Amino acid sequence: MGRRAAAAEGSGGDGVGVMTGQRLSLLTPLALLGLLVGLADLSHGFAGVDEDYYMQELLTREQLNQVQVQAKPVASAPDMHEQPSQNPSKKAPKGDAGSGRQTGKTTAVKTANKKAEKSKKNAVKTTTSISEGDRQYNSMNEECPPMGLETLKIDDFQLHASTTKRYGLGAHRGRLNIQAGIYDDDLYDGAWCAGIDDPLQWFEVDARRLTKFTGVITQGRSSLWSSDWVTSYKVMVSNDSHTWITLKNGSRDLIFVGNREKEIPVRNILPEPVVGRYIRVNPRSWFHSGSICMRVEILGCPMPDPNNYYHRRNEVITTDNLDFRHHSYKEMRQLMKAVNEMCPNITRIYNIGKSHSGLKLYAIEISDNPGEHEVGEPEFRYTAGSHGNEVLGRELLLLLMQFMCLEYRSGNQRIRHLVAETRIHLLPSLNPDGYEKAFEAGSELSGWSLGRWSNDGIDIHHNFPDLNSILWEGEAKKWIPRKMFNHHLPIPEWYLSKNASVAVETRALIAWMEKVPFVLGGNIQGGELVVTFPYDKTRSQGVAREQTPTPDDHVFRWLAFSYASTHRLMTAANRRVCHTEDFAKEDGTINGASWHTAAGSMNDFSYLHTNCFEFSMYVGCDKFPHDSELPEEWENNRESLLVFMEQVHRGIKGVVRDLQGRGIANAIVSVQGIGHDIRTASDGDYWRLLNPGEYRVTAKAEGYSITSKKCEVGYEMGATSCNFIIGRTNLSRIKEIMEKFNKRPIKLPVRQLQVRGTREMRLGT
Repeated sequence: MGRRAAAAEGSGGDGVGVMTGQRLSLLTPLALLGLLVGLADLSHGFAGVDEDYYMQELLTREQLNQVQVQAKPVASAPDMHEQPSQNPSKKAPKGDAGSGRQTGKTTAVKTANKKAEKSKKNAVKTTTSISEGDRQYNSMNEECPPMGLETLKIDDFQLHASTTKRYGLGAHRGRLNIQAGIYDDDLYDGAWCAGIDDPLQWFEVDARRLTKFTGVITQGRSSLWSSDWVTSYKVMVSNDSHTWITLKNGSRDLIFVGNREKEIPVRNILPEPVVGRYIRVNPRSWFHSGSICMRVEILGCPMPDPNNYYHRRNEVITTDNLDFRHHSYKEMRQLMKAVNEMCPNITRIYNIGKSHSGLKLYAIEISDNPGEHEVGEPEFRYTAGSHGNEVLGRELLLLLMQFMCLEYRSGNQRIRHLVAETRIHLLPSLNPDGYEKAFEAGSELSGWSLGRWSNDGIDIHHNFPDLNSILWEGEAKKWIPRKMFNHHLPIPEWYLSKNASVAVETRALIAWMEKVPFVLGGNIQGGELVVTFPYDKTRSQGVAREQTPTPDDHVFRWLAFSYASTHRLMTAANRRVCHTEDFAKEDGTINGASWHTAAGSMNDFSYLHTNCFEFSMYVGCDKFPHDSELPEEWENNRESLLVFMEQVHRGIKGVVRDLQGRGIANAIVSVQGIGHDIRTASDGDYWRLLNPGEYRVTAKAEGYSITSKKCEVGYEMGATSCNFIIGRTNLSRIKEIMEKFNKRPIKLPVRQLQVRGTREMRLGT
């Protein structure tokens, strides 16, 4: 820390700059000699496979650092109220955060051998690594993607600061869009905050390799109680973290305009890209009633370096040839149509309704017989985008439908079996209105909440009727099962009225859930790495978080873990906390109510109103990752998406029929010891998700006798068949006969008529 503080102070005075220049004049011949030797070594080719890449990285860095950056006198620090020079940033292309969709591409550069030959021909002169890099990559004018502070690709050890107010406000918390808890505490606060409020403070990012920096994005502190943000700042670049070059505006230091409030991100594009390993943001002024606090993202492209140890270790490459980019509403519709045209025999596109602004809510069905429900085949759904700004789920479902179509065509037996045995529904955008708002702002500039709600300001995911309270009241009054059921609870009348605050998207979603007999579903969210399951509302009133299990808690935990355990990051013990909760300790899963209470969630409603077990998958710390991050996010979630779909075949399944072999709709199937029943579909078929074990299962229906049997669930994949045949009760037969005769009295036998006549005669006498 002391070395970095000294470097910061040295960058602020002319005397130190002159001394550094004198020292450089003495070291220049030795430095040039070292550079030529290093370039000669590079001419022998890349490092061998058996070499230690970590040591190679250290040697490469040392060779680069021998050519010291020539220090220049830096202008004196401006006054706190100095008017910053304007540097208007370019407007981001629609749906992108300061970069085109092919930001990962770079132009070819000259090899080290050619540079060495050129240096021999030309006059020898002292150059800096940064300026040399600018000349080499001058043709690369496109903006770079985010380096990954928000997505955690940049780890905590790469972030440094001059001073820190306390640990919870350290440099590791200075990440774009990081969220604080409800209360300011010592562990998880919402920004980096300097320990001293003066213009000598800085926030530093170590890229660990030469990087072309093109821009900086900043936010203020995430806090319900404090108002802190930086209003202007300088940017400095270095190769060794000792000698720094401050970006200039002519002969003066360039001052970038910062934030005006704490939540809306502000992006500044550098006038010219600069190349270096380290970059610093040096706050110059801040909100007058607050402190120096920042959340930051850096835009940068790593320079080609095949020997770089860190890059090789962390690189994730996908082999799937899919459309990895963010799609507007029109592009999403076109992509779904292209998938349908490529696989017409197993796909069908339909819509479940319209959004507030009239956009259709499109879904795609993937099945061997699209358009019809097959008896014995379970229905599965994935939905995404109920919060319009959480866009990763939307793109994952678009990638999933492409992947399944291509793999089905190529003969992948796993995909073919899944399609043949399951009716799959994918609805990628429940809130297209909100998405369009976030898409317009772009990946890094949409902030934490832009586009979250529907056009009429409603949170769709928590817009369902609160059936939990109705169930718990009935249990307290012991109405179950005499006066009410423990499942398929009806929707309250007030919720169905036109004046109720219910989004049109929610109404469309409920109608879809009631129409299709879904068995298992997942709604894909963003901003965290965890899978949540019901109940989402705490049973104790006034309690913010409390373990509130369902009767099927053991099944929910198993199914949630099936997704989390196959995700590349959710259960990793060494992964960093996204914001304030370490869900890796809970195996990447959590009961929704024990995280935070939420009434009227889609998960609780689905469980209490339909047969469907619903989960929320929070698939990434970044709600709106950059295009360049989508291939890695796909690799993180691909196996999880497939494994979770396969879980729909876990438990028991069957058909409830009458004595004539006809399926009985709406029959109740209950499992002994589990206080939650399910009902059969229109053809009498049912699916009951259960963990391995032996169960006593009962089938009953109005007017039919009750039948029970033992059903065993094994560990192998595939639901156990458990069918029922039930007959009519005597009472139901009598009612049927009476209805047949229009409820007229039935003629009694002669013997009964004679007895009745004798009684009447006696009464008469």
